[in-house]
Amino acid sequence: MGSGKVLASVLAGAAAGVVLGILFAPDKGTETRRKIAEKGSDLAGSVKDKYNEYAEAISDKYDSAKQKLSGYASEGKDMVNQAKDKANAMKSDVRTSMNS
Repeated sequence: MGSGKVLASVLAGAAAGVVLGILFAPDKGTETRRKIAEKGSDLAGSVKDKYNEYAEAISDKYDSAKQKLSGYASEGKDMVNQAKDKANAMKSDVRTSMNS
C-alpha cells in the first residue's frame, strides 16, 4: 500500500472519529456544530500542511533527478566527443600510412 493511501486512510479515520465523538457528546446543537467546524478547520489545516510537505519533497526529488540527468547528459556528450576525436585521429593515421 502506498504512503498516500495510508495517509488518506489515517486522515479519514481520524476525521470519522472526531465527528462521531462530537456527535455523541452531550452538548447543545449550536455547541456541537461549533466544535465540528473547529475540528474540520483543524483537519483541513493538517491536510494542507501534509500536502505542502509532500509537494516540497516531490519537488526536491525532481530537482535532484534533473541535476543527475543533466550530469549524465554532459558525460555522454563528452564521451561522444572523445570518440569522434579518436575516430578522426585514426582516420588521419590511416591516410598518412596510405600515402607513405
